[in-house]
Amino acid sequence: MKLLQNTLAIIRPIDTALLEQAQTILDNKTKPLGSLGRLEEFARRFAAITGTMEPDTAKKVIFTFAADHGVVEEGVSAFPKEVTPQMVFNFLRGGAGINVLARHAGAEVRVVDMGVDYDFGPLPGLINRKLSWGTRNFTKGPAMSREVAIAAIESGIELANGCKNEGIAMMGSGEMGIGNTTSASAIIAAISGLPVGKVTHRGTGISDAALKNKIAVIERGLEINKPDPADPLDLLAKVGGLEIAAIAGLVIGSAANRIPVVIDGFISTAGALIAAEMHPNIREYIFAAHQSVEIGHRFMLEHLGAEPILELNLRLGEGTGAALAMGLIEAGVKILKEMATFEQAGVSEQNIQGEGLLSPQG
Repeated sequence: MKLLQNTLAIIRPIDTALLEQAQTILDNKTKPLGSLGRLEEFARRFAAITGTMEPDTAKKVIFTFAADHGVVEEGVSAFPKEVTPQMVFNFLRGGAGINVLARHAGAEVRVVDMGVDYDFGPLPGLINRKLSWGTRNFTKGPAMSREVAIAAIESGIELANGCKNEGIAMMGSGEMGIGNTTSASAIIAAISGLPVGKVTHRGTGISDAALKNKIAVIERGLEINKPDPADPLDLLAKVGGLEIAAIAGLVIGSAANRIPVVIDGFISTAGALIAAEMHPNIREYIFAAHQSVEIGHRFMLEHLGAEPILELNLRLGEGTGAALAMGLIEAGVKILKEMATFEQAGVSEQNIQGEGLLSPQG
């Protein structure tokens, strides 16, 4: 608990003067004002988070946190829990969607076992932070103890602290865990007060009957556990997951270390929500990679005040959306660092003609 408390205590709001400084630099590039749209937003936020107008983007890491969920016993997923360890092996072999897209983005994938119900033993490439063999079935009581939830958050903080020591420029969050959309839906339903049916979708592609059951399962879990939406730790422990807790910790640690963090989709945003409920300034450090097909994701993003970078009908998880968004964020930063100013290019700002067309200085 001490690591969590100490980390939250050092998080500060982003300096608005740095945002303004970055925008001034962008406004002096050889282009009409604001003509690169959200790329300029990405650049100024990245610069303000890191505290430099020459931010490094070379080292990028995506953490894919894996854990199992006891609520799978209730038939909420199209796939059995055995798929979770099978996918961990796939990540480590480099054959999953996240591996392909991370290679494309020039990012490293780090796979973390937070609570998979499988004994991997010593396995090269797997970061072992296992706290239990999955969570408990939250229709029969809390998914985990408050102490375990805190320990999982602190694992994420420790990983973020390690990234700071390594000089990692940007972090991304991803996950794997059969049943985790059930936990994510429960979290946003509790925080927002919206009906469970309005924030719950098909996850792995379940049928209409299975979706109806999933909604009923979440409603039962919320009724039995009565999580306090004003206490994010209580909510996390009662209906959350170990991978969701670790993502919350990664986001908290990124804010404390002033490292931009790119959150993936529905499950990752559930972790970011928990983090943001613990400290209001955390929202300023988050880049929302995309808006998922999962219907509850829109409400999560609205609650965070985060505008998604992409909308590609993604719903895979793993960190795939984060990998794609990283490339656009990095593009914005490169505009800030590499694009010529009017003075450097010998272009008269007054003679900008048309949309993005520049005439030589006279």
